[in-house]
Amino acid sequence: MKVAVYLPDEDKTQWWVEMLQGLLPGWDVMSMATASDPASDPASIDFAVVWRPRTGDIARFDNLRAIVSIGAGIDHVLADAELPQGVPIIRTVGIDLTQRMREYVALHVLRHHRDMPRQLQAQSEADWHAIVVPVAPNRTVGVMGLGNLGAAAAQTLAGLGFATRGWSKSPKEIDGVTCFAGAEGFDAFLDGCEILVNLLPLTDQTRGILSAGLFAKLPNEACIINCARGPHLVDEDLLAALDSGQIKQATLDVFHQEPLPADHPFWHHHTITVTPHVASQIDAGTGGRIIAANLREFAETGTCTDVADAARGY
Repeated sequence: MKVAVYLPDEDKTQWWVEMLQGLLPGWDVMSMATASDPASDPASIDFAVVWRPRTGDIARFDNLRAIVSIGAGIDHVLADAELPQGVPIIRTVGIDLTQRMREYVALHVLRHHRDMPRQLQAQSEADWHAIVVPVAPNRTVGVMGLGNLGAAAAQTLAGLGFATRGWSKSPKEIDGVTCFAGAEGFDAFLDGCEILVNLLPLTDQTRGILSAGLFAKLPNEACIINCARGPHLVDEDLLAALDSGQIKQATLDVFHQEPLPADHPFWHHHTITVTPHVASQIDAGTGGRIIAANLREFAETGTCTDVADAARGY
């Protein structure tokens, strides 16, 4: 089996090539640049392992059996306007990514619940200011998107005692979580939601969902946590909602442009916490083992558990 690997950074690409070669003895793993050379016979490449591929890169390989996303999302693959149609796309998910997302969501929900940004501001002013907040069962937290990561995050929040609700495109049942589904359940889900966590996949339908219209349906001084994709958020609408007090605080892990430009107003807004896309960042060793296992399974059976639904976008 032959595998072509691409990441935007050449050094990281080579590192992944060497790691996957060690995990897949007997296979031929190479960079996409090498695989594209006529001497390497591009038509013989079986799999492409990619992160944010350039438009047209994958189309060079006529006989791909599958494309592997180095990450849980596949939107960066689908963004390729020349992507070959009908080639399965395999997501990279696993216990490691799920655990990291559970930790991130729990950390920042608790930060907003206990009003830690304001507590830290008081510390910076040497102000002994005790902030009393409701206990977790009296705080309503909502999770948008109940896939693998969202469902796990919602269960974690419920386990911490929060009044937890979730919303997804199709109906779901999760122990300890009040679930809403579809357009008909969206407003009811948002009504009374004091901390909102976004874990939706990025699709044409969810792009820009975190906007002024949604913020207006939340209680006054709600908090927003976006750890899904940057284009879910309308940046200007969030800034306006924060400045008006409609939204109290926000934690943002993902952005339209990454790295976030140094002159972006999010960096210096006193009610925004910025993290550099680390909520569920896969470490390369774990990711490599997951990818290698998926490739072996797909090579043997023609499918694997983590094949995404490209038509749905996730």
